[in-house]
Amino acid sequence: MAATSGRAWKSSPCEKQQRIWNIASADQSLYVRKFVKIPSKRSMKRCQKIFASDSIRGDKEKAPALELQKSFEDPPVAKDLQSLPRPLSIIDLPNSHGPGSQLRVAYQGVQGAYSESAAGKAYPNCKAVACEQFDTAFNAVEKWVVERAVLPIENSLGGSIHRNYDLLLRHKLHIVGEVYLAIRHCLLANHGVKLEDLKRVLSHPQALAQCENTLTKLGVIREAVDDTAGAAQYIFANKFQDAGAVASAEAARIYGLNILARDIQDDSDNITRFLMLAREPIIPSTDRPFKTSIVFSLEEGPGVLSRALNVFSMRNINLTKIESRPLRKQPLRVPISGINGCTMYFDYLFYLDFEASMADQKSQNALRHLEEFATFLRGVCGSYVKSALLMVPSTPSSPYCAVDCSRNCF
Repeated sequence: MAATSGRAWKSSPCEKQQRIWNIASADQSLYVRKFVKIPSKRSMKRCQKIFASDSIRGDKEKAPALELQKSFEDPPVAKDLQSLPRPLSIIDLPNSHGPGSQLRVAYQGVQGAYSESAAGKAYPNCKAVACEQFDTAFNAVEKWVVERAVLPIENSLGGSIHRNYDLLLRHKLHIVGEVYLAIRHCLLANHGVKLEDLKRVLSHPQALAQCENTLTKLGVIREAVDDTAGAAQYIFANKFQDAGAVASAEAARIYGLNILARDIQDDSDNITRFLMLAREPIIPSTDRPFKTSIVFSLEEGPGVLSRALNVFSMRNINLTKIESRPLRKQPLRVPISGINGCTMYFDYLFYLDFEASMADQKSQNALRHLEEFATFLRGVCGSYVKSALLMVPSTPSSPYCAVDCSRNCF
């Protein structure tokens, strides 16, 4: 694959002999009446020098990967931020990483993020690798730094994560699975800080919005940061006595924070769907319920989208998700009938999920039908086993703190 071209080259003895053979005999015919011309001793010595320089250069190229590998070691519960691994950034990514038996899974955020929990649920006993941005996680898979990535695609309250829809098209990774995670927000603070001491609360914008009622009753100022676990890390690092963070209970454990209240989200049915991404697709089958994701675009006109959706309904294929995103390279279109009047339309890409396997003949027929009039069709982003949506037990709303508190705090 193209992704392997950046790896430091290191040959086996057989491969070395073969390369020496080819270099020494490049200007001669290797096969003459089934006899092979043997390279001279001088040619062999010259090629051995070439290999010696290649080996030195290969070791230098592997150095960044070995350095990165050291940064992936599991840290204990943090007493200071220096003991925690720094999330990967784009410039940190080496060309490859050495072989290992433990599956490496990239996620966006820092330790204690909900995405880390999703990675652990999708791949138990994996080595979770933190990445600063979604782009970094995609690149980590493509550059063979990790084998998988687990990234959020939609939330039951906040809707779709549009950035990851755009990145799915930009990168050539395959969806190989999905996992659902119940989001249970906690209010965290440094030890000794009480609810009445809080003047401000930090978290991801969606997390703050999902805890609107609780934060309103507390009367605190809300400050948005990149992610929930990052807010907990920031509170811990600065030892704030008047600020809290909305994050997971796991983030509280990692950063040594106190949980002032649990389950502070306004809606208990707060669920995020994550996609599992890999360089290679899985082989679909029909022995289990499958889901398939595709991307396509259409001409502008009345009934065109309805026609596209009918290719599935006429075959009794259930659609579970449709998402439209503007086509970045050609966002606007002027139809022929509207040139004088300057009538313009947005060009859209449609991301569609349907409940069927690509091993099923009716799915293949549906895509062939859609291809007849779609202006663009990326056949399959992935055909993968459908995950059962977990049911979160509802908890009655209460004006009382969820832990260690029997009085009305709000």
